[in-house]
Amino acid sequence: MDDQLEISETNKEKNQIIVNKKYKFNLWYITNSTKVFKCTEYKTVKKCKSYIILNDNNKVIKYENKHTHPGKEYDASVSIVKHEMKNEIGKTSIPFDINPKHIYNEISEEIGLICPEYNSIKSQISRYIKKQLPPDISKFNEIPDESEYYINERDENFMIFKNSNIIIFQSPFKTESFIKYNENMFADGTFYIAPIFDYQVFITRIYAPEIKSFYTTLLSILNNKEQATYELPFEELKKNASKYNNNIIVTPKILHCDFEKGISNAAIKIFPNITIKYCVWHYKRSLEVQKINYVIMKLKVIIKFICFIKLLQIFLL
Repeated sequence: MDDQLEISETNKEKNQIIVNKKYKFNLWYITNSTKVFKCTEYKTVKKCKSYIILNDNNKVIKYENKHTHPGKEYDASVSIVKHEMKNEIGKTSIPFDINPKHIYNEISEEIGLICPEYNSIKSQISRYIKKQLPPDISKFNEIPDESEYYINERDENFMIFKNSNIIIFQSPFKTESFIKYNENMFADGTFYIAPIFDYQVFITRIYAPEIKSFYTTLLSILNNKEQATYELPFEELKKNASKYNNNIIVTPKILHCDFEKGISNAAIKIFPNITIKYCVWHYKRSLEVQKINYVIMKLKVIIKFICFIKLLQIFLL
């Protein structure tokens, strides 16, 4: 067979053959040793009877060329581009880093003028990328103990601790940052980036005065707000800092945090000499909440008193 044959697949991920970049053949049926493909025009008014038979090694056994229609170069190029992009996407273990437009540009240069526009296949490419992502996790205990997503570009595993209540992430670089800049440590929990099945993400940071910027030194996902759970991130900070500092214990002088007693008590237990400085913003917010609650309570008392007076007036009439 002198014709150019390319193995591709349909949107439903079924095998497809493209001949001379203009004729498409979809898989019809499979036997023990062969695969039979029929021209995609066999169901149209053209009723094309062309077919291809391949062996187990995808070698052409027979090509019956009975095309009753002109080739569809554009349709064929769409299939080729999507298939090649899917192959390139499948080669990466980190789909978040994929630049699909860049891959498309390289492939389109090879195909030429009949290449489909990127926007026409963008949604399909997005689906390919999503299929490369790990499955959605709905419960804390579904978080894997090992994953390729725990490995950074330096081939370091930054998932350092996991139990039923917490999973902790920290790379050696983050540990070294903590060793170098530990005079002031900042800790806080956030709900905004937390997975829906967990209580919060707990983050510790340090301040680097040379560059006037903050470094995240540890990140963890918490399943509860118990003091014992908060102790674990501080324990890991202390343990790893000692490990990368010739077994010399590193103790931050000041911890800046909110009024969550579980956090401050946990820090004091792990770093007994640490000084706690509570966040002024949280303090003001706490006062505002207390003030609002006090006003609401007073209003309820006043409303009850007014109602009592009204009822008393009605009774005395």
